[in-house]
Amino acid sequence: MPEEPEPLIGPYIDHTLLHPDATIGDIDRLCNEAVEHQFFAVCVNGCWIPHVWNRLADTDVSIATVVGFPLGANDTDSKRYETEVAIDNGAHEIDMVMNLGRFIDGDYKYIVREIRDVIEAADNRRVKFIIETGYFTKKQITNACQLAVEAEAHFVKTSTGFGPGGATVEHVRLMRESVGQRAGVKASGGIRDKVTAREMIDAGATRIGTSAGVTIATG
Repeated sequence: MPEEPEPLIGPYIDHTLLHPDATIGDIDRLCNEAVEHQFFAVCVNGCWIPHVWNRLADTDVSIATVVGFPLGANDTDSKRYETEVAIDNGAHEIDMVMNLGRFIDGDYKYIVREIRDVIEAADNRRVKFIIETGYFTKKQITNACQLAVEAEAHFVKTSTGFGPGGATVEHVRLMRESVGQRAGVKASGGIRDKVTAREMIDAGATRIGTSAGVTIATG
């Protein structure tokens, strides 16, 4: 029997460019690559959403953006407003950063309320909850995932890429076990080759956030 072909990895990838010095040429290149390699989405900072929307309007590539990025310490109202503006400008998905300090303090009601506020502002678009797993123990990661499920976030996500660590297979597997089938899992941070991306998918990731999408897609 011939071997089955390896599943396409492009549909798992959020092709990401969040560097503060990104130029319009860099963003155009990102969009072109996303279309060429059939990536699920591009992920950009909010100021680029209108331009990206014009570039990708006639394609199947979704537009994701970040809220409360990269620290998560913004006031909840500012995260909500960021979300509203992003949706008005054409974003399809919102990746929001958890308020790390409030979580460490055990103010779980605040965390749940903040997620729900962003979900409401997102107006039926997908919301991904960034935990920044590099700061936390396994128990804390599990707790954060459970709060995300309680608040009905659509995804839990490992990292911003700006924190103390990126995605690990161990953390992705733990997050999948914590949310079951009630949410997606996005592995993000430090994923730069196809082997690592496949390991994340095998561990339970349903989306891969990376700036190395082309390298991953082409092997």
